[in-house]
Amino acid sequence: MSDSSQTPSLYAAREPIFPRRVSGKFRTLKWAIMAVTLGIYYLLPWIRWDRGPELSDQAVLLDLAGRRFYFFWIEIWPHEFYFVAGLLIMAGLGLFLFTSALGRVWCGYACPQTVWTDLFILVERWIEGDRNARLRLHRQKKLDFKKIRLRLTKWVAWLFIGLATGGAWVFYFADAPTLLQDLVTGQAHPAAYTTMAILTFTTFFFGGFAREQICIYACPWPRIQAAMMDEDTLTVGYRDWRGEPRGKHRKSEEAENLGDCIDCMACVNVCPMGIDIRKGQQMECITCALCIDACDDIMDKVGKPRGLIDYMALSDETNERAGKTPRPVWKHVLRPRTVMYTLLWGGVGLALVFALFIRADINMTVAPVRNPTFVTLSDGTIRNTYDVRLSNKNGEARMFELSLVGDQSLAVSLEGEEGVTVEVPADTASLQRVYVTAPRGTAPAEADTTGLRLWVEDLSSGERAYRDTTFNGRGN
Repeated sequence: MSDSSQTPSLYAAREPIFPRRVSGKFRTLKWAIMAVTLGIYYLLPWIRWDRGPELSDQAVLLDLAGRRFYFFWIEIWPHEFYFVAGLLIMAGLGLFLFTSALGRVWCGYACPQTVWTDLFILVERWIEGDRNARLRLHRQKKLDFKKIRLRLTKWVAWLFIGLATGGAWVFYFADAPTLLQDLVTGQAHPAAYTTMAILTFTTFFFGGFAREQICIYACPWPRIQAAMMDEDTLTVGYRDWRGEPRGKHRKSEEAENLGDCIDCMACVNVCPMGIDIRKGQQMECITCALCIDACDDIMDKVGKPRGLIDYMALSDETNERAGKTPRPVWKHVLRPRTVMYTLLWGGVGLALVFALFIRADINMTVAPVRNPTFVTLSDGTIRNTYDVRLSNKNGEARMFELSLVGDQSLAVSLEGEEGVTVEVPADTASLQRVYVTAPRGTAPAEADTTGLRLWVEDLSSGERAYRDTTFNGRGN
């Protein structure tokens, strides 16, 4: 029987990737996007927005207790969840659009995993040095004071970033200054501390240790993107017809017979996924274009034209191999698929804007009380009861007046109120018990059901809303 210890493993242990520092237009673009996205994420909860004395002044707030979502001047109520659904649809269509036009450009530039990994690598480079220094430290078997100091310093910095990430997230669900004070003094809700702990750990682990494995194994998008791309999609590729056969271009090796690629491995050393783009399109590639910056820099140094590695479309390969000029970029970007995605994306956006501007600042719902369906009073009057919810979306309290349209014999009154007016606090839904009565002998009192319409009017603005319902008589 063979020794099981000699059986080869089916899985290779992960070899950490240490990307080399690179400069260029795509690296600069990635720095800019990282600064903007992280700035928005960390600073947005601290922006103030005046909504009136009775409402929160936090510009962006997901108030779970009050069941409200505030985004600057926009306020979303629970029954208006279609706005959130519309935004999610727009996000999906936008992802389809950008992938169809430019490949996995979302993954390479704006995905949170990419942004935080870039930040973690930046901190790692500051503390441990560039690629060669980090490789030496990783391969060093001896655990001396220097290695312990550098590793602990790096991990502490990563933990602070993770803590700031978790802290910023919880600030979106409560007033940020108040919550910060509660967190520091230990008075915050346990859910806040739990959420921060989970996000701190996941940020620390995903950005510091998992990195490319999240993109390769955990994220489903690499496997879905192929359906969004075609031969006209612009994506990062290697012009092997120009670069091969590769070599060092030494005179003794007959450099005139070699391609432009000098096999310097610069494109591999800067890749955060650790792949070799010269092997063709690969699922792991996130089209961050850092290999383009690295290759262009080398081409400048050896006196060769840029673009050995570049954004290109598969449909241009035949023309380029023949030495012809590829199609203009705009023809790759503006094609039926991308135009369709753009029209759908814009259509959903316009529909949301239209719905936002036509929605009323007051609203009402009417729910008849069915047990019993009606009550007969001592004088023979028939009374129906309704639960009416009045929603005031304004920043101050408003006086609402109820009325009805139907048979002239019907009368409306409010439980516990004199008259038919009620004050509804700012940004609140107030539940009112409403009675509609019909005197004995009238048509509504004797019929099975009678249709009626309940109206509510904002006495300050004159805005009105209504709901149709029925009045149940003794004929039931």
